[in-house]
Amino acid sequence: MSNCYDIAVCGGGIAGISAALAAAREGKKVVLFEKEYMLGGLATAGLITIYLPLCDGYGHQVSFGIAEELLKLSITYGAEDKYPENWLDGLGTKTEKDKRYQVQYNAQTFAIVAEKLLLENNVDIMYGSYAIDAKADDGKIRSLSVVNKSGIREYTVKSVVDATGDCDIAHFVGAPTVTFRQGNVLAAWYYFTDEKGYNLQMLGASDVPENERTGNEETPLIKRRFTGLDGKELSEMVCLSHQKLLNHWLDKKANNKNAVISTIPTIPQIRMTRKIVGEYELSYTEEHKYFEDSIGMVSNWKKRGPVYEVPFRTLYYKNMKNLIVAGRCTSVDETLWDVMRVIPCCAVTGQAAGTAAALTDDFSSLDIKLLQDKLIANGVVLHEKCL
Repeated sequence: MSNCYDIAVCGGGIAGISAALAAAREGKKVVLFEKEYMLGGLATAGLITIYLPLCDGYGHQVSFGIAEELLKLSITYGAEDKYPENWLDGLGTKTEKDKRYQVQYNAQTFAIVAEKLLLENNVDIMYGSYAIDAKADDGKIRSLSVVNKSGIREYTVKSVVDATGDCDIAHFVGAPTVTFRQGNVLAAWYYFTDEKGYNLQMLGASDVPENERTGNEETPLIKRRFTGLDGKELSEMVCLSHQKLLNHWLDKKANNKNAVISTIPTIPQIRMTRKIVGEYELSYTEEHKYFEDSIGMVSNWKKRGPVYEVPFRTLYYKNMKNLIVAGRCTSVDETLWDVMRVIPCCAVTGQAAGTAAALTDDFSSLDIKLLQDKLIANGVVLHEKCL
């Protein structure tokens, strides 16, 4: 396998899958580096197995293209729950009182079919691999240092998609980033089986930004919070998660002797860590706002109504010309970060990032109309007025 690629996608979560797929479909030589041995990130290895809404909750689909393709892919062999008959089968209505366009899927089958899809599109998948450094000059990344079982190897690249979830590549090359100041709460989602079947246990909710708190939030499993950016801390978090999970299951088993743990997460269930300071910061208050450089739309998974057009400028920092970010690394304010970190948003930004990387190695000078035409041709709807 050659160590020279048109595009390196760092991170194999939903954003990375989407970026690699979009770039490969444009005929580019693409490598995807994933430190685990399955694709999907939190969506699979992390057992956060709810593909959140592609719609606004009022009957309008807002996320299209690869975002919808992956939703359907996730239930190739059937949905676990939340199957929206009104959206997928055309049964019933699509009003604010009806099901939103979301599903609950099986993590393991989703990971495998996503892998199959990328291989069919000639993406080179490097498991057990992650970038530990990047070399840049004249405002461009020239190579990545990647570690895996073979040791440390250098890969030369034309463009890089940072889909690490932690904005690692941007951090390596000195692009401006910010960290999640609140820190992440402990979560310990797991699956168990009993006489009723295979069940997702959502133990420990994701966090609620300070300015959205009502006082009715679920009590955190512990008081401690986690940055998600320190190795020792992450190890401690996983151990604490395992303890809470085991104790919760033992309590369950005391009342239900048929309850058996079937699957536990194999990565920390961290939601937000570090994001880029891009050429534009999208704000939580900018719902329904038109952006000339929109690359797609997302909804708010927490409530019905809001729609956000995502400006291309939120995906890059102009002084690092061939680096683009996707997923929860994008440039948004802290409140919107909790909206943009989820599966549909990662797919929307991933498709845009991968498509852009196939078009240029200087994102600040890319003809946005050219990118938008490509996205439209691949099923993306860019503006709310086009719905």
